[in-house]
Amino acid sequence: MALTWEQVVVDSSDPAALAAWWAEALGWVVVSTGDDEPEIRPAPDVLPGLLFVHVDEPKTVKDRLHLDFRPDSRDDQAAEVDRLIGLGAMRVDVGQVDASWVVLADPEGNEFCVL
Repeated sequence: MALTWEQVVVDSSDPAALAAWWAEALGWVVVSTGDDEPEIRPAPDVLPGLLFVHVDEPKTVKDRLHLDFRPDSRDDQAAEVDRLIGLGAMRVDVGQVDASWVVLADPEGNEFCVL
């Protein structure tokens, strides 16, 4: 028996808006547009995807799971960080000290790293 990684589920107060933000940030496509559970993927038939589900409560603590992204070239890290901040990401401090990666958060506060 084997498993296929289908998606990562992201809780959100505004799933459609957050899915659109991540689709633009990653250059992915929206494959399901329901207001309560939109999904994005690298391409329509490529897994895994990100599925955004509505929750009423706001995010209050550091995520126990986060995504890491690597720019195409190490020299592109600063440019990617600037681009993502321009889209609405924000720098966050989760205790990293002299790290080679940059910790950002999406518009709803979900942390992710740019390696």
